[in-house]
Amino acid sequence: MTDQIQRFLFDETNVRGEVVGLEQAYRDVLDKHAYPAPVNALLGELLAAVALLTETVKLDGTLSVEVRGDGALSLLMAESNPGGELRAIARLSEQQVLPSETGDFRDLLGDGRIVITLDPRGGNRYQGIVALEAASLAGCLEDYFSRSEQLPTRLWLSADGQRAAGLLLQQLPDDANSKDPDAWERTVHLASTLRDEELLGLDQRELLYRLYHEETTRVFDPKALRFGCTCSRERIAQALHGLGEDELRSILEEQKAIDTQCHFCHTPYHFSAADIEALIDSPDAPAPILH
Repeated sequence: MTDQIQRFLFDETNVRGEVVGLEQAYRDVLDKHAYPAPVNALLGELLAAVALLTETVKLDGTLSVEVRGDGALSLLMAESNPGGELRAIARLSEQQVLPSETGDFRDLLGDGRIVITLDPRGGNRYQGIVALEAASLAGCLEDYFSRSEQLPTRLWLSADGQRAAGLLLQQLPDDANSKDPDAWERTVHLASTLRDEELLGLDQRELLYRLYHEETTRVFDPKALRFGCTCSRERIAQALHGLGEDELRSILEEQKAIDTQCHFCHTPYHFSAADIEALIDSPDAPAPILH
């Protein structure tokens, strides 16, 4: 398995799909943190899902998926950008104990919601929200597509702490090229026979052949994926600026400076007292003020 995503479609049908596999990008995310095994698995599923969703909506911009719950795992978040870069984090509740070895999606997260944010390079930002009602991440994302996009969509996601993978099928509106009315039910049924070890272990073309060797399947060139963080001094400064003058002055009084780091990649950022005073005086928090 290599870090890539591959689009495919079935000729003369209205069904398309994508298959993604992650190894190094997934491990790069996990290496930044020390999450319990159940969190590592769910974070891998979310990384695969955000890659699949980005290709599905063909977004020239950033796509993020936040899963927020009231359980021991309070947040899962993953983000992608047009360059094929992925990043992700998790946040654990301080009030509840997380199982160290096992735990399914709803047991860990409890009740909550998924927020999907599309932030194009040009145009308006869009957010879609769906409640955590299904028993799996894949099921919740299927609910999102059913309610927000109104396109039948099925996902299969898996991760084991070393590898993460996903398969997506989507039924588009009928058009003149669609000559196979049973294609959706048939291709979904075949995908449902897929085992986790096959999704994680098979080469993507081998996996597609294993499922669809009797279909006329057109497979496109793969797109490479990797871990990448979009943090910068300017973005951290804007986040600090959002705390407000009173909070910033309170921190300065106690610490004399502000040292922070990116939650995703752990890059450290230091802001001196002079930097913070300049930040307070600047309504837009422009980066050139900060050295």
